[in-house]
Amino acid sequence: MSNLSMQHIFKKGSDPAAPVLVLLHGTGGNEHDLLPLAEMLSPESSVLGIRGNVLENEMPRFFRRLAEGVFDEEDLVARTKELNDFLDEAAAEYGLQRDRMIAVGYSNGANIAASLLFHYEHTLWGAVLLHPMVPLRGKQLPDQSGVPIFIGAGKNDPICAASETEELQSLLTETGAEVQVYWDNKGHQLSKKEMYAASDWLDNRF
Repeated sequence: MSNLSMQHIFKKGSDPAAPVLVLLHGTGGNEHDLLPLAEMLSPESSVLGIRGNVLENEMPRFFRRLAEGVFDEEDLVARTKELNDFLDEAAAEYGLQRDRMIAVGYSNGANIAASLLFHYEHTLWGAVLLHPMVPLRGKQLPDQSGVPIFIGAGKNDPICAASETEELQSLLTETGAEVQVYWDNKGHQLSKKEMYAASDWLDNRF
């Protein structure tokens, strides 16, 4: 096992030209959680499933929070850098194209993926953000011109209000990213329809 800085699994894909999927789980999840989704999105892709390095009541997360919906911004910034560095290390370790990585994140994982986009120019080739929130406000955002981003949202999501989704959409659009939002009538859980919509989006973009 390599001595990379984050617990993870790597599955080599059958097509080196396919995007590399970086899977980022929700609170209490792990590096295996989104493998079925990756299989659905792009079965021929190499996959990097990552486990968050923070524990909250024994539940893995990617960064600390002070309360429900209130992020520890200092920790968020540090953990975002940690994840960005890890992607560099993993690309070198596994011979992956660093500029062909697409983050696929759910809930807490979508928030850290959004934070990558808020901090590092073109660190991602694209992103599938499922039920994300705005990671932090009042920041000058880097240029993400032409970066395709899919946001999956639930109209009745109790954790992530529709206004939060719309704010994130407009912030990312202002960076030059090509943002598409898919609305389902569901709550915070992942819906089948949302996953199919993300899969179609990926097929059309990459």
